[in-house]
Amino acid sequence: MVSEEKRVWGIHTQDDHLFLHGNVVAIGWKEMGDLRTINADRDSFKIKYTETYPDVKKGSIPTSSGMLFRFIHEMQIGDYIVFPSKTDRMINIGTVDGDYEYVETAHEYVQQRKVKWVKHIPRTLFTQGALHELGSAMSLFMLKNYAEEFLAALDKDFKKNATSGTIDETVGATADEIIESTRDFVLKELSRQLKGYDLEKFVADLLNAMGYRTTVSPQGGDSGIDITAYKDELPPRILVQVKSGDGNIKESTIQSLKGAMREGDYGLFITLSDYTKNAKKYLEGVPIIKGINGTELVDLILKYYDHLSDKYKRMIPLKMVYIPVSLEE
Repeated sequence: MVSEEKRVWGIHTQDDHLFLHGNVVAIGWKEMGDLRTINADRDSFKIKYTETYPDVKKGSIPTSSGMLFRFIHEMQIGDYIVFPSKTDRMINIGTVDGDYEYVETAHEYVQQRKVKWVKHIPRTLFTQGALHELGSAMSLFMLKNYAEEFLAALDKDFKKNATSGTIDETVGATADEIIESTRDFVLKELSRQLKGYDLEKFVADLLNAMGYRTTVSPQGGDSGIDITAYKDELPPRILVQVKSGDGNIKESTIQSLKGAMREGDYGLFITLSDYTKNAKKYLEGVPIIKGINGTELVDLILKYYDHLSDKYKRMIPLKMVYIPVSLEE
C-alpha cells in the first residue's frame, strides 16, 4: 500500500515542455492569483473561485476549487507525481521537490511546484487499467487503484517484468468501465435536458432513426398516446407512451396504454427509469406491449446514434472510438 505521507498524484497539462524542461508541475486558473492569500480551507477556496468566475457552472465549483486547494495544501514535498506527456507518449514519474510557488510572469500556468523527474517510461509498459485511471478528466487527482503499479515502475526490473508476455487482465474491466460511463452520461443528459413533451419528440426521432414513421401527439393531449408509429405504409399501428419521471412504472400505468389500443395495435412503453415487479410480470403476460427501460433505451441510442437528428447529437455529444477488449469477448 502507498503510505499516506507518500501519496501518488496524477496531473495533466497542455504544456509538456514546461513540465519536462522546466522541472515543474503546474495548474492554471491564472485569475485566482496567489493562492497563499486565500484562507487554508476548502470553503474559502470555493468562495474565491465563485467570485473570480461568476459565470461558471455551479457543479464545477467544488471540483475546480478543490484541485487548487489540494495543489497548495495537500500536496507535500516527497509525494510522487505521474504525468503522461502527449508529445512523446511517455509516462513521467517524479517527486515533488518544492513548496507552492506563484509565478506571476508565467503565460498561463502560474500555480507551480518544483519537481524532480526520476523516470520516463513508455505508455506501452503499463496495464490498460493504469492508463485508464491516469486518463482522468481532472487536471490534478489522486491515483489510488493503480498507484502501486506506477511506483513499481521505478524499480530497475520493471521493464523486463512488464514485457514478459503476461496477458493484461485489466483490458476487459477497463472496456466495461468506459462503456458503463458512456451509458451513465447518456442517461444523465436525457434526464437533465428532456422532460415530458421534449422526451416524446426525442423518442420519435429515435424511432425515425430505427426506420419507423412517427407522429407525435399534440402537447397536452389526453388520449394517453404520445407517439403513433408505423414500420411501413401498412398496419400494424404502434402506440407509444413515454415517461420521463424518476419513479418506476406501475402495472396500472401500462394498463392505461392497453386500454387505448384497438384490435391489431401494438404498444410500446418507454421510461427513463424501470418497471415495478408487478409491471414486469404484466408485460410478460401481454406480449403485444413491449416495455423499454432507461438502460435499454440508452442501448438503442448508442446503436442508432449516427442516424439521430443533428439537434440531438449536439445535445448528447459522442465520438466513435475503438477500445480493447479481453480475449474472452
